[in-house]
Amino acid sequence: MSYSPSLPKGTRDQLPQAMLNREYILRILKDSFKKFGFQAIETPAMEKLSTLTGKYGEEGDRLIFKILPRGEKLTKALADGDEAEQALNQNVEEALRYDLTVPFARFVVQNRNELVFPFKRYQIQPVWRADRPQKGRYREFYQCDADVVGSDSLLLELDFISLYSEVFEKLKLPVEIRLNHRKVLAGIVENFGLSDHFGAFTVALDKLDKIGLNGVINEMKAKEMGASAEAAITSIAGLKGSNEEMLALLPSLIGNSEMGAEGLRDLRFILNQAQEIGVDKQLFFDFTLARGLDYYTGAIFEVKASGIDIGSIGGGGRYDDLTGIFGLNDMPGIGISFGLDRIELALMDANLLPELKSETTEVLFINFGQDEALYSMKLAQELRQLNVKSEVYPDEAKLKKQMAYANKKEVSFVVMIGSNEMSSGRFTLKDMKSGEQLEMGRIELLEKFNSSRSNTYGKH
Repeated sequence: MSYSPSLPKGTRDQLPQAMLNREYILRILKDSFKKFGFQAIETPAMEKLSTLTGKYGEEGDRLIFKILPRGEKLTKALADGDEAEQALNQNVEEALRYDLTVPFARFVVQNRNELVFPFKRYQIQPVWRADRPQKGRYREFYQCDADVVGSDSLLLELDFISLYSEVFEKLKLPVEIRLNHRKVLAGIVENFGLSDHFGAFTVALDKLDKIGLNGVINEMKAKEMGASAEAAITSIAGLKGSNEEMLALLPSLIGNSEMGAEGLRDLRFILNQAQEIGVDKQLFFDFTLARGLDYYTGAIFEVKASGIDIGSIGGGGRYDDLTGIFGLNDMPGIGISFGLDRIELALMDANLLPELKSETTEVLFINFGQDEALYSMKLAQELRQLNVKSEVYPDEAKLKKQMAYANKKEVSFVVMIGSNEMSSGRFTLKDMKSGEQLEMGRIELLEKFNSSRSNTYGKH
């Protein structure tokens, strides 16, 4: 019985051209991360379920991919009949990571004696979410994170705005960096008498640009948040203006809230100093930005590609309490993420990806038989020692097929060594672009490519 293969929903294969695009973006990201003083780390794909749950809010927790128990635990759970699902859930101990931030907090707590604080890390790894797949939203995707733990200085907020500005300027992608503050949101909620509904309010607010004002109001009504919630969301939903004009509206919205006033002071500092150091051109204060994750405590960011309807391509914020849930208090942190998959889609939509060609084989040796191929292998090995990308065609196929292979791979040169050439030590080198054919020996071949390498390096 034949089987037609397919991929799980929300996942993708990456073909060579797609990998070239991703490597182009990643090279820019890594160069910028290092320039700003970040060091690379990695964490496992799996975390204990207890590490992840309760950190992303109710909706986020539902999107965690849980790993079913194995062996005796699975057998026992399935034997429970109608209670199998409940038994399975009770025995789940591990899950695929939902993001890189919570695992990073766990990493800091476990490895704190090996780290130098403030600790600046970058991390580029896949994450998994049991979400509904759509354009730009996958169940498996890469996050590219940069975080700092061990300092509550607002200079870090400025650093991250600068980092966003640099990366997207290098990618030539126009963006809007949206800014808000969780303490400002808390102040608004407090002023409208909704402190008991802060989590539900921010989750609903975060959906404003996706489902619209009426959709958010209906969601609030479903959660029985009351008329005050509708008044609060209506009062901020349509506000527009310059950063200065928006900040001027804040005192009336936060009222006498001390927490709101603290957030307002932070925002004024960030926006004023961003202007001073020249990274404010793409920076916009946005009342409606909420970042629905529970662990944010201060400034929050979101990046959108200008004129491209693809959702956010980056985001993050301050999370001063996150390591405390793992037993390490007084460890303030802040971090941002770049959405690799969506950035790639945005660059493609805007036709901003450069023409990238893979570094293909430079020299292909035609296979005329086992003896000739082994003779060619020695030459190929010598060329590789000169950093020349070389290969011997593995099969004794027809010459036409081997030349077609060379053309499709855009090989630069083909070497043809038959039995007569082995005896004479002279063989044919064909330039696949010009069609020119030269007769040469081993020394001439090596000198040709050694010379071209020396000229290339000399130009640099």
